[in-house]
Amino acid sequence: MPTLGINLALGTGVLLALLGANAPAQSSPATAPATPVTQQQAAAQATNTPADNATATDGTSPAGSDDQLTTLRTTTNEVNVVFTVTDKRGHRVTDLKKNDFTIVDDNKAPAEIRSFSAETNLPLQVGLLIDASNSVRDRFKFEQESAIEFLNQTVHPSKDRAFVVGFDVTPEVTQDFTDNTELLAHGVHELRPGGGTAMYDALYFACRDKLLKAPKSTPVRRAIILLSDGDDNQSHVTREEAIEMAQRAEAIVYTISTNVSGTKGPGDKVLERIADATGGRAFFPFQLRDVSNDFAEIADELRSQYAVSYKPADFRSDGHYRTIEIVANDRKSFKVRARRGYYAPAQ
Repeated sequence: MPTLGINLALGTGVLLALLGANAPAQSSPATAPATPVTQQQAAAQATNTPADNATATDGTSPAGSDDQLTTLRTTTNEVNVVFTVTDKRGHRVTDLKKNDFTIVDDNKAPAEIRSFSAETNLPLQVGLLIDASNSVRDRFKFEQESAIEFLNQTVHPSKDRAFVVGFDVTPEVTQDFTDNTELLAHGVHELRPGGGTAMYDALYFACRDKLLKAPKSTPVRRAIILLSDGDDNQSHVTREEAIEMAQRAEAIVYTISTNVSGTKGPGDKVLERIADATGGRAFFPFQLRDVSNDFAEIADELRSQYAVSYKPADFRSDGHYRTIEIVANDRKSFKVRARRGYYAPAQ
């Protein structure tokens, strides 16, 4: 069962789909972000839906054969959410139970809570996105070393996988998915600063072309670590389109600001918005030595979260955005951080 973000399947009963008409729709910007020359051009995915691989329930031949005109599918709606709980001092709390929380999906209580657990050891799929524009040149080397330290601490061989993307005006994959920390470190060292900043394009690309296409044979936890000053001046997609793609990819986004001015700027507010919408957290290390501490905080949090699976009430496969609210019953003592919602698949 996936536990990173949301994974829901189509319908509540049996769906009759015309041949070739059962692929979920995707909203995408008028102009897609640039794709690295090392990657094949990929079609956008609306959601990562188990129903895409469903087979006919009557034992007939696969879609595309001459003797089959329709496919019958039986699927069940299920939403999986990973979330973090902290106390008044910001310390993580990991010993709460299902009855300590209230869950609301699209303003209604779920029809059924199917599972609840404290997840500390799920495999990770992590994307490291590093701003390599001219605006971060002065502190780039230190951030590279901090990122490498994070990968060494976080990625466990034969279990976790990560990739590295640097971006200025276009995203560049310097290391694809691997569990080899030496290769990941080499990918970070390959980054060179220069050019403008297309941060939204990079986030959109990492979620659409990397995370959404990554296999999920077992439950995994997906996260993006984004290092940038948040000042985008080159993207083709908007901030909200990048956030939507992260939600479709079931990715929690952690942002680390590279602004060391001592005061929060407009870009920092952008980073806060991205992290908040995806259930992540924004860090503002105004001193360079704090960057490595923030990476360590993220690594610890990825192993100290809760996972809940539930069946929504009054669910419709209409492609609309549905809100999620998870709160601790003792709101004065505990704060919950979770993604704000998800996009229902379209029929």
